[in-house]
Amino acid sequence: MIGRRLTGIDAARGIALLGMMATHIFPLYNEQTGDPSWTALVFSGRASALFAVVAGIGLALLTGGSQPRSGRALAGDRRGIAVRALMISLVGLTLGGLDTSIAIILFHYGILFLLALPFVGMRAPKLALWAAAWVALSPVLAYLVRPWLYENVSPSTLDANITWESFLEPATLLADVLFTGFYPVVQWLSYLLIGLLIGRLRLGELPVQVGLVAAGIVAAAGAKFLSYYLLLEEGGLDALLATDSGRIWPLARMMEVNLAGVEQTGSWWWLAVSGPHSGTPLDLLHSAGTAAAVVGVCLLLTRARPNLLLPLSAAGAMTLTLYSLHVWAMSVTDAQPVPPDPMVLFWVSAAAAAGIGIAFNKLGSRGPLEIVTHGASQLVRHGSLSGK
Repeated sequence: MIGRRLTGIDAARGIALLGMMATHIFPLYNEQTGDPSWTALVFSGRASALFAVVAGIGLALLTGGSQPRSGRALAGDRRGIAVRALMISLVGLTLGGLDTSIAIILFHYGILFLLALPFVGMRAPKLALWAAAWVALSPVLAYLVRPWLYENVSPSTLDANITWESFLEPATLLADVLFTGFYPVVQWLSYLLIGLLIGRLRLGELPVQVGLVAAGIVAAAGAKFLSYYLLLEEGGLDALLATDSGRIWPLARMMEVNLAGVEQTGSWWWLAVSGPHSGTPLDLLHSAGTAAAVVGVCLLLTRARPNLLLPLSAAGAMTLTLYSLHVWAMSVTDAQPVPPDPMVLFWVSAAAAAGIGIAFNKLGSRGPLEIVTHGASQLVRHGSLSGK
């Protein structure tokens, strides 16, 4: 597998793209019953986590895979990653100006790339320690810091996506990006560290691929089981319902769908929650576990036939372009007086993503935004666009 692109990684990224598209298009709750929809139960929190974990894997592969580079080569890699982060953030700021209900991830994604720079030269054992500590302790730090931010930073979270105007409120912007926003990077760095760890493994080997599936399932299921036990058997849910947020929000249902925007203050039992976008240790463990399992399955399926998942892997190889196109298309769709049927819109969007991806794959070309980002990265890494 050395020297050959791991199309299974691209396929996993393609699944993340389609999952995020599904959460943007389909309602997350049944309008009649108020119950969580199948889209919410399957993809909410997991698709974006998969996107971030695969980003970490990509950084690991970019910096040497199972044999991380060092010295001048690593310094060049870091310069290239920093430019990628800048380019992705600029795209995110541009998309943030669109009138859309989508919580755009790209600016936070770019910041995560910058925060990952100190870790890209580490080998797997050291990364494992850092990842475990970050998953366990970053939510504790967030829990301790958020009350102060809610009280002293006004508004404590941004009401819309990050744009150039957001820099006029630096304290608010910093609070949103680090702790209080939809994608708090302090906790979300856990996903990139786990991705880096996975990317330092010999991903082309069968035992590693099987191990990712098994370990991912155990981690995901174990996190949910422990959360249910703590909340239902040990009284955690009752304690949360007695908090200010518990009296305002229908927490039991929101824990199945999305806890972003809920102020997790007033009880340490918040750290026992595993609901999507809660940013707790068990949420991070569960969603990272599902991501690892998906990556393992995709690697297994493409092991003998790299193009078996071509519609997914081709789309996954140009997600920056396709994600940006999707956000723009959704801003146009949202502005229509009569919205299209969600099922039709999703399958048209999915088919378009797959078709565009396959077309660029057959042409042997990167996506437009990928060309610009890769070119800028190569320029600062090697001083030329050829990378030599």
